[in-house]
Amino acid sequence: MLVLLTVLLAACGGGNNGGEEKENAKTVTTAFGDIQIPTSPKRIIADDYVGSLIALDAIPVGTPGLHLKNPYYVEALEGVADIGEYGNSSPEKMMELDPDLIITATDDPKRFEQMNKIAPTISVPYGDLKNAHEEIAYFGELLGLEDKANAWLKDYDERIAAAKQRVDAVIQPDATFTILELGDKSVWAYGDNFGRGGQPIYQSLGRKPRADVAEELMEKQWMELSMETLAGYVGDYIVLTVGDVNEWTIDKLKADPIWGSLAAVKQNQVYIWQEERSWYYDPIAVLSQTEELADWLAK
Repeated sequence: MLVLLTVLLAACGGGNNGGEEKENAKTVTTAFGDIQIPTSPKRIIADDYVGSLIALDAIPVGTPGLHLKNPYYVEALEGVADIGEYGNSSPEKMMELDPDLIITATDDPKRFEQMNKIAPTISVPYGDLKNAHEEIAYFGELLGLEDKANAWLKDYDERIAAAKQRVDAVIQPDATFTILELGDKSVWAYGDNFGRGGQPIYQSLGRKPRADVAEELMEKQWMELSMETLAGYVGDYIVLTVGDVNEWTIDKLKADPIWGSLAAVKQNQVYIWQEERSWYYDPIAVLSQTEELADWLAK
């Protein structure tokens, strides 16, 4: 009995700290297994998904330089540390920031393991969360900020609905859209979850690509096209990402024998977009882009 009592007392005595630690932590199932994270992290490094954290008022302490240049929320990141090149963040800079949580989209086991040694790391590979609703809801639950997530999404839905209503009032429902990026020697077509306007056009505004290419495009999400095959993919409207909007004008497109043969170009139904504004597809960027593209279409 004495031995049993000693064991029970030891268990109770040691259980207080353990219980407190468990109350302040939770286990999250991820692509790399179960990860224990703080329930209310205070120092988050956002290797990815910065826009969702800003939407939830969970400003990170560090993020890659590419995110710091995001035109849709650059002001919100004033004072946030640069942890290095996107896709190759510096472990040393991360460690200096003493994070209690790292959020990333990497699917590289070595890179994940490197970050997870610095702080508990949640990896959500790109494509796992299909839209702004899934992304904001996921991180709202992860960080215990469900109320903020719900409030942000309510405002998001109202603004998206207003933008869609303006477009639907002037654009025929069967009009087809094409999302393109102009490269040095080729053109790239994009689906609904890879930036360049795919999320605003195909998801938020509910528009469609040409029926004969839709399945292939949405499955692959991005496709390289030759100039010779371009006409086989282009719909009634084009959103075209370019490196320099001053160089690529509608008049220049019309003067080109291939571009100039496209009905969308002939009818001025092309939105020529600076690449830095089209790359990002976080929820904040998608909302702003949807309203920007709706302004163009409504006119």
